[in-house]
Amino acid sequence: MSSNSEIMARDLSVLWHPCTQMKDHEQLPLIPIRRGSGVWLEDFDGNRYIDAISSWWVNILGHCNPRINQAVHDQLDKLEHVILAGFSHEPVVALSERLVALTPPGLDRVFLADNGSSGIEVTLKMSFHYWQNKGRPKKQRFVTLGNSYHGETLAALAVGDVALYKSTYKPLLMDVFTAPSPDCYHREAGESWEDFSRRQFLEMKKILAEHHEEICGVIVEPLVQCAGGMRMYHPVYLKLLREACDKYQVHLIADEIAVGFGRTGTLFACEQAGITPDFMALSKALTGGYLPLCAVLTSNEIYDAFYDDYQTLRAFLHSHSFTGNPLACAAAIATLDIIESDNLIEKNRALSTHMAQALERFKDHPHVAEVRQTGMIAAVEMVRDKASREPYDWRERRGMRVYEHALKNQALLRPLGNVTYFMPPYIITPEQIDHLAEVAWQGINLATQD
Repeated sequence: MSSNSEIMARDLSVLWHPCTQMKDHEQLPLIPIRRGSGVWLEDFDGNRYIDAISSWWVNILGHCNPRINQAVHDQLDKLEHVILAGFSHEPVVALSERLVALTPPGLDRVFLADNGSSGIEVTLKMSFHYWQNKGRPKKQRFVTLGNSYHGETLAALAVGDVALYKSTYKPLLMDVFTAPSPDCYHREAGESWEDFSRRQFLEMKKILAEHHEEICGVIVEPLVQCAGGMRMYHPVYLKLLREACDKYQVHLIADEIAVGFGRTGTLFACEQAGITPDFMALSKALTGGYLPLCAVLTSNEIYDAFYDDYQTLRAFLHSHSFTGNPLACAAAIATLDIIESDNLIEKNRALSTHMAQALERFKDHPHVAEVRQTGMIAAVEMVRDKASREPYDWRERRGMRVYEHALKNQALLRPLGNVTYFMPPYIITPEQIDHLAEVAWQGINLATQD
């Protein structure tokens, strides 16, 4: 049987890994995974790790979930793939019907893409094209939030604002308006999340008031800016933004790729503000982490702006070879079935309460500036000085010290800079949450020793 060292050697001779400085692996070994089961991953040497980040936020129901396995297997015996232009199949229709029924009212059309970044490209192109079809050619720009992230294809990167991913490619990117983030980490002492989020909205309102004639849409990550360090804000910001977008005739694009399907305590984060966006992008957890798929939902009004005779050239000519893949659709339907039948949204509330209790002691740590949580997403931010919130120099890579300690103690806690976060599968137990919290506590103590 293969060993870790054998697979690592083979890997490093041919592979280039994502979001990785490959030279790191001269000191930090790769971990080849042999199998997964529930919250656990197991490597070729028999070491086990709780997948505390759901394998980049996708695996909400555990690895090798028998019900999703069976659904994919059953579909594999019937149809693995077919072109979706001019053809259809039952799983893609059934999934689209389910998504229309589950998402906020008014999202009545589903356009499918292959992954989250591709789905964001769809929303941006569709928003822009809609205004062209409606005779508003001056509408060509988008508004984004500071510290936002929407993917790494070029248009998705352009509407993001995390310099680590974006700065190198700036000459290739379209120009956007950037409004200050409602990220409540920056609120004043004694200021509530709601008050700060309301205050931060004033700059967004000003941009829309002054430039709405040239703006197609505003794109936001509802409630949690995940890749931006799991920074969080109050739902009132979304409510105010919906009102302003209506007033100024600008599309509201909700990127729920990371936060959808129960992560924030409701099935979709937009529900907490009681709003319906003009576009909603869903991916990651959509298939339970099994296969790449993104669903972009929009309104019949937007759909109708493209519905015309072929010769008018108003059609939305965007495609992917694997659009609406039947295997991915089958996995997504099984995922939705489990969320519903197992009452997972309600169960998550108990788990998120336990997570909050397990992290309570971190608030008093001398090098923790904030412990924040929205539903099943929690984050602990390390700083050099608690009083001033002076951050650690990013080059010190303190978060990586926590990561390395966790790997030695049966936990996968991949950091975001100096932020250690928890975004586990929904099948995690309170005891496993306690283990993760203890490992993180030890890791942060080690990482903050000078």
